[in-house]
Amino acid sequence: MNTLILRRLASLIVLAGLVLLAPACNIDREPQYEKAPAQLFNDFSNYPSLLAKVYAGLSTSGQTGPAGNGDVKGLDEGFGQYTRALYNCQELTTDEAVVAWNDFGLADMHYMNWNSTNQFPQSMFIRIYYQISLCNEFLRKTSDDQLSANGITGANADLTHKYRAEVRFLRALSYWHAIDMFGSVPFVTDKDVITSSFRPKQGSRAEVFAFVESELLDISADNNALLPNARAAEYGRADKGAAWMLLAKLYLNAQVYVGQPKYTECLTYCNKLIGAGYQLNSSYRNLFLADNNASPETILNIPFDGLRTQTYGGTTFLINASLGGTISGSKAASAFGTQGTWQGLRTTKALINLFPDTTTRCPDKRFLFYTLGQRLEIAAVSEFRQGFIFKKWRNITSTGQPGSNVTGSFADTDIPLFRLADVYLMYAEAVLRNGTGGTQSDALNYVNLVRRRAYGNNNGDISAAQLTLPFLLDERARELYSECHRRTDLIRFGKFTAGYNWPWKGNAAQGQDVPAFRAVFPLPDSELGVNPNLTQNPGY
Repeated sequence: MNTLILRRLASLIVLAGLVLLAPACNIDREPQYEKAPAQLFNDFSNYPSLLAKVYAGLSTSGQTGPAGNGDVKGLDEGFGQYTRALYNCQELTTDEAVVAWNDFGLADMHYMNWNSTNQFPQSMFIRIYYQISLCNEFLRKTSDDQLSANGITGANADLTHKYRAEVRFLRALSYWHAIDMFGSVPFVTDKDVITSSFRPKQGSRAEVFAFVESELLDISADNNALLPNARAAEYGRADKGAAWMLLAKLYLNAQVYVGQPKYTECLTYCNKLIGAGYQLNSSYRNLFLADNNASPETILNIPFDGLRTQTYGGTTFLINASLGGTISGSKAASAFGTQGTWQGLRTTKALINLFPDTTTRCPDKRFLFYTLGQRLEIAAVSEFRQGFIFKKWRNITSTGQPGSNVTGSFADTDIPLFRLADVYLMYAEAVLRNGTGGTQSDALNYVNLVRRRAYGNNNGDISAAQLTLPFLLDERARELYSECHRRTDLIRFGKFTAGYNWPWKGNAAQGQDVPAFRAVFPLPDSELGVNPNLTQNPGY
């Protein structure tokens, strides 16, 4: 989409080669540390592009796109792109997705049989810490002392303080992903002095949780204007609404992260978001089309553009990897806005069976699956024709026009990282888990608002007796599938490793329990080999 973040990319490419910050990890087992030419920060005119580079770390994977000049040496720019790595960890490990490809270690994600050398959790870890390194370096070079030394004062200094708040949010986002997926993790901030002998210490989940919480509380406080008010930021950039949403997510999962329930705190920020003026999009389907930047439901999107942010990750991956079989050629181009049919992603019958009807006549409009020529049962994960395929994401606008890339190779469709429907479901869950600051009647109303959009009327409304935690777990799957929430949700509900099975979980056709230690991924062996401060997660 045509935002500042994307428009800055032309000048960003020149700067980015100079500001290529290595994370505190390296897949070649040689530690690399953060270095950026100080002269880039001498001139305030560079700052918008440097900020854009930090945001672009969520959408792009290198300097030129789609591949060939990557941010991190040795990291595949396809599955090493941030949101694709996130999808691999959050979706392929659950009942929501399988993939047909035979990349080494990929099948083990769905079989839940990964180890500490698996390249897919490793790619997520590396991308997280690359992003954190970008943030730390920006913050180091824009401290008050550095601004003064560089002669940046007045309005430019004030604007830099606002940029810093956005970067602190982005760092908090990545540290949330880190503790959610890896538990106790390397912990480094802009306050650390980076030298050739520096090795990050390991922060416990509780320690990093507290850091993320304090950062978000500070930048979103009512008594400051570090971040724009909710719904006031330029599209694709963080505002107070985004910080509130991340706080709500942090608190909703606090029992998992720190062993303490924080559902009351979750409700505090859900209430702020609900009162901020966001509205459910009138059409569920339109949330995932090429012009989804206009949605009043969006709290924070990751922008993609078929011309300016070309990548083999992002929504290009989500769309192209879901196509094949009877959806190819002109049919794929006209219906999905792409020429790419990668024949990879499908879902399992466990997700399909959560809907009231498993045919195209399903009254729930969220049933966006293609069934023609596809078998519901998956006898072999590698067979693309087995398992229904996703048609949720498309590179077509709400008026039926294709995206901006005339070949359809790369998508314009943005990823709604946070949206209001999720807030409504979080509110209901926090109420049912005995948080204070919400009511059962409001919880029921918010859930039914989500369902009325899904059904187009009140036929899908539920009663107060039907509003239970098991129902909400299923409703979250129906509403949020393929949006990188499922693994976290299953863990929070105690259903990820045991107590609920799906096809091929544990490398068994009907699914089987797996050891509890798989609720977190292992730290990569390559990181442990260069950092003696780190201890591997139990079980690996």
